[in-house]
Amino acid sequence: MLKIALAQFNFAVGDIDNNLALSRKLIAEAATNGADLIFFPELSLSGYPPEDLLLRPGFLEAAEAALKQLAAETNTIDVIIGHPSSRSGQRFNCLSWISAGSIRATYQKQRLPNYLVFDEHRYFQQGNHPLVIDIKGYKLGLLICEDSWDPQVVHACVDAGAELLLVANASPYARGKFPHRLNDMGERCQETNRPMIYLNTSGGQDELVFDGRSMLINAEGELIASGPLCEDSLLYCQLDKSGLQADWPETKLAELEEIYRVLVTGLRDYVHKNGFSEVVLGLSGGIDSALTLILAHDALGAENVHTIMMPSRHTSQLSMDLATEQSVMLGIDHRTISIEPSFRAFLDSLDQAFTGQAADITEENIQARCRGVIVMALSNKFGWLPLSTGNKSELAVGYSTIYGDMAGGFAPIKDCAKTLVIELCNFRNSVSPAIPQAVIDRPPSAELAPDQKDEDSLPPYPVLDAILEQYVEQDRSVKEIVAQGFDPATVERVAAMVLINEYKRRQAAPGVRITARAFGRDRRYPITSGWRDKNK
Repeated sequence: MLKIALAQFNFAVGDIDNNLALSRKLIAEAATNGADLIFFPELSLSGYPPEDLLLRPGFLEAAEAALKQLAAETNTIDVIIGHPSSRSGQRFNCLSWISAGSIRATYQKQRLPNYLVFDEHRYFQQGNHPLVIDIKGYKLGLLICEDSWDPQVVHACVDAGAELLLVANASPYARGKFPHRLNDMGERCQETNRPMIYLNTSGGQDELVFDGRSMLINAEGELIASGPLCEDSLLYCQLDKSGLQADWPETKLAELEEIYRVLVTGLRDYVHKNGFSEVVLGLSGGIDSALTLILAHDALGAENVHTIMMPSRHTSQLSMDLATEQSVMLGIDHRTISIEPSFRAFLDSLDQAFTGQAADITEENIQARCRGVIVMALSNKFGWLPLSTGNKSELAVGYSTIYGDMAGGFAPIKDCAKTLVIELCNFRNSVSPAIPQAVIDRPPSAELAPDQKDEDSLPPYPVLDAILEQYVEQDRSVKEIVAQGFDPATVERVAAMVLINEYKRRQAAPGVRITARAFGRDRRYPITSGWRDKNK
């Protein structure tokens, strides 16, 4: 029998010293628990994705030195660990097998993803050969992430003698992705009649969240066990001549709980990995800031979250009451700072320049920018990371103020459509009281003008989100969307708003990616463009 430990852990990008220390700790723990082999995720020594750090020679040298140091120290257990490597001026994404104090063999990733958030052709050369290693008489075939999606690469590994497929991954979360992973990996197992260990990393890295959920799949393509969502875990399994066995607890979650946990993980890790401990946000009495607040509360603890209500002449008493009610409910530090004096000062300063001009969106934006200044001032003074509270629907069509409500260091719900925001609020309230029901039920409003409602400027959110899902996430044309029964003028208007607001999105804070087509790394459109999508 071969006992294998799977290190489903959060390895920080660029923090090679701490990743080395964590690897040592896990190796020692696995050895103490009788494991013969410990298996680490893709690029665990460097963290994933290291991006242009890979272009710095000193970074690659540090990763190589860490690998050699780990090998020299390791004598009690076999290790398979992910790392970048440079050979003759070429860089490779590698797995190395360490045994008895030396590096016995190194595998180079053969299929380099170059779509959505992945850009590995920029950094790595492709490997060309399979690698099968022998530990205690068991033939283990090594693969790295995208390799396992390619039947040709997997079959070559089996042809080289693999009895078990070991797949090291750094696969980020996207809504609905887990069943696709399982289906495709199951197909590889069925095609080759080989079991598979699919090991994924965990934790947040900028916009990405690696959701863990490592898998054991038998030779028939059936799921034997799956690891926890977004949790560091040292998971054990056994391989013998009858196949793989494990006794991991079941980790099935409803989709909304899954998304919520991913958002909490992404926020927590962004805050902590960037050296912050506390956050600040504007709490308006609206649903977006309410969801952002409870996410911050659950990620960081009530004592590390600060909120500000910043009323103006257009702010309703209901908004002020609801913001206070939620902050008291959660035990959050909450304060009120009126923007009326600063707003009035700006209007006075601009009075002569604006002579003869009617009030319009300019005055609305000034209010939002007054709020942005206050949030950033508190951030600077107290070292709090400022959170922006906009959702994906607003960001898509530019229904936000640059340097105003968009001001911030991180945007937790940036990839959540407005309709999903409502669903997440209802889900969180089903766990424990977190958001006043009136916040969820009231019509959305920016409250920058008298009796203002979002639907004065936008289609109803269910319609808007349905159009945006197809236009942004599925890249469907206006003509294709109209053919499904949507109003042609509405679809053309929404598409035009998406295209002309790219400049705003380029200046938006990073935020947690939960869809397969988030604004940011996934979607790269020109700011300057004459293209307009028409229904023809």
